[in-house]
Amino acid sequence: MSTDSTDPQDRQDRQDWEHWHEQRTAAVSSSYGPLSLTGTYWLSDYPEGRIPAVPGRWRDEGDEVVLTAGAEDAVTVDGKPLIGSVRLTADHTPIHESRAESAGRRLVVLRREGLWAVRDFDPESPARRAFRGIEATPYDASWAVPGTFRAYEESRSVRVENADGKERGLGLAGVLSFELRGVEHTLRVAVEDDGTLWAVFADATSGRDSYRFRFLRPAAPAEDGSVTVDFNRALLPPCAFVDHFICPFPPPGNTLDTAVPAGERRLMEG
Repeated sequence: MSTDSTDPQDRQDRQDWEHWHEQRTAAVSSSYGPLSLTGTYWLSDYPEGRIPAVPGRWRDEGDEVVLTAGAEDAVTVDGKPLIGSVRLTADHTPIHESRAESAGRRLVVLRREGLWAVRDFDPESPARRAFRGIEATPYDASWAVPGTFRAYEESRSVRVENADGKERGLGLAGVLSFELRGVEHTLRVAVEDDGTLWAVFADATSGRDSYRFRFLRPAAPAEDGSVTVDFNRALLPPCAFVDHFICPFPPPGNTLDTAVPAGERRLMEG
């Protein structure tokens, strides 16, 4: 569907997409990118606090996690060796800035719906060593279309299945409307803290020519709700890279009845 163009704007858009794709590949394959995640361990599954694959002892104490370690655990917190106990809250910084570390592994504290977990990010993970790249469709201007965002009067939450088989709430803030190939479509979307939009969607290629679902992150809409919906930048979710993420599946209404052969589609096989 893509054709060569002499239009300066089209050439610029293609160059911007190529740069985006290069940066995305670099971020995914970085030392603490999604490929480095080797496990997500829910503390409720380890009532004694000992996670076999993770050093230290981890205890859920309501609004905090208490990490206890000895010299043999080789755990550091805030860059200093931990001998004793420390109270931790959920990490909201980039993975490489998380507070707890052991032998180059980042131990990231996570909380979902009141439950605590520890994630182990290891730069030497098998998935990171095996990574060959992301298969993506070259830029095609016809997949970047005008859209309109309309916020709900009140944000709402729907229960959706997650990649780990459990059902969790997914917050939604409004509806994104756009047209593809002359047909009107909508996606239910969330609004991030910076005002950008986030959608979990599937389409007629999902599970066949692309991963079973993908993410879309349009820019923050203008005051009138207008926003560009660019499927060239459709993203593979983290769980496409390793099985230890708990990505939400598309909510009801977010499975498009048309094929969207644009953006990231799946991991390259090698």
